[in-house]
Amino acid sequence: MNERTRKEPLLLLLPAAVLLLLGFVTPVTAMLLMSVQSPAGGFTLENFQRLFESQYNLQAAWRSLRLGVVQTLVTIMIALPLSYLMSRASSKLRSFLLIVVILPLMTSVVVRTFGWVVLMGPNGLMMKVPGAEMLVKGTQGFLGTEVGVTIAMVQVLLPFAVLSILGVISGIKPQLEEAARTLGAGYWRSLWHVVFPLTLPGIVAGASLVFVLSVSSFITPRFIGGAQIPVFAQTIYVDATTNLDWPFAAAQAVMLFAGVMLVLIATARLGRTKG
Repeated sequence: MNERTRKEPLLLLLPAAVLLLLGFVTPVTAMLLMSVQSPAGGFTLENFQRLFESQYNLQAAWRSLRLGVVQTLVTIMIALPLSYLMSRASSKLRSFLLIVVILPLMTSVVVRTFGWVVLMGPNGLMMKVPGAEMLVKGTQGFLGTEVGVTIAMVQVLLPFAVLSILGVISGIKPQLEEAARTLGAGYWRSLWHVVFPLTLPGIVAGASLVFVLSVSSFITPRFIGGAQIPVFAQTIYVDATTNLDWPFAAAQAVMLFAGVMLVLIATARLGRTKG
């Protein structure tokens, strides 16, 4: 291999590296520096100290984490059987279901969220479901409740989970299930002992993607939850735009970024192990 051949892959990677540098590394570095910036100049950890002393911000962070876990579990529970059905369906049915899953991604999340606001209002269609009033226990319908935020977020996040799992489960040959049933395993047992273990890499990838998008989401929790259900991304937005406290907002963003990176690293290692 001559020197020119060795340089060609590097030249192909150059546009992506420049884009990554300008769109990710530079703003993240600026955010890190701003979070430790002192008003008098120099560096300080006062912003992080304020964060851990603020009950409001800690409660918002804990709510984002809790809702992220719940929304991830619910989304995966829906996406897993749907992905299996799509992988085993006929080509026409699979194409139709794929369009149904992907179609919401072609609509702005703001438009979809306003649609949920109409459905979840006190006079909305969802309040006519039996048991809805007992579930929300409020005068605003599903608005301003964690239940409403979870329902809307699951609808937003479901395509990401389905596509992640479908890519893996489509590669599992149906002959493996047939062989398991031939050896005496029933339908559910073959799913649990054959299909599910082979699908774990896709489940881990989908769950990590859904969780990261959930804990960092802003638009849907803001419109559905409102001021009653503040999440961590909302407190960052308020401190940056309303209070104009950019260093404190940057410190919160750094904590959110660090938490997301820890989850991604852990799930990547888990995915390699299961793979």
